[in-house]
Amino acid sequence: MQAGSGRILSVRTGKGRRHDFHLLKTSGVRVHPRVQIACDTGYQGLQKLHTNCLKPVKANKKRPLSKEQKAANRAINSRRVVVEHAIRRLKIFRILGERYRNRRRRFGLRLNLIAALTNLEL
Repeated sequence: MQAGSGRILSVRTGKGRRHDFHLLKTSGVRVHPRVQIACDTGYQGLQKLHTNCLKPVKANKKRPLSKEQKAANRAINSRRVVVEHAIRRLKIFRILGERYRNRRRRFGLRLNLIAALTNLEL
């Protein structure tokens, strides 16, 4: 995604159920070191691949978050909301929001076409 614009620049598909971070690692997409990535807590190992990464701090029962950590998490998540809205726009097309029942061979093409349509709306 382009910073702040909500435009989708690249999509990646995988065979079967795959986590987003696994798809990122296997895709071969490289991000310039000066580009800052705002990710969610599902990307636990991203700091090893990309040092300029903003990831919210996780809390647990023994160690609740302080007010500063909560404020930092809120700032990171307010930047990430643009990404979540782009995912929502893709899922409006029910082909992506539900189980895909057609030929797998054409799914990547259809996903790219849907991403282009959502970009065209902007």
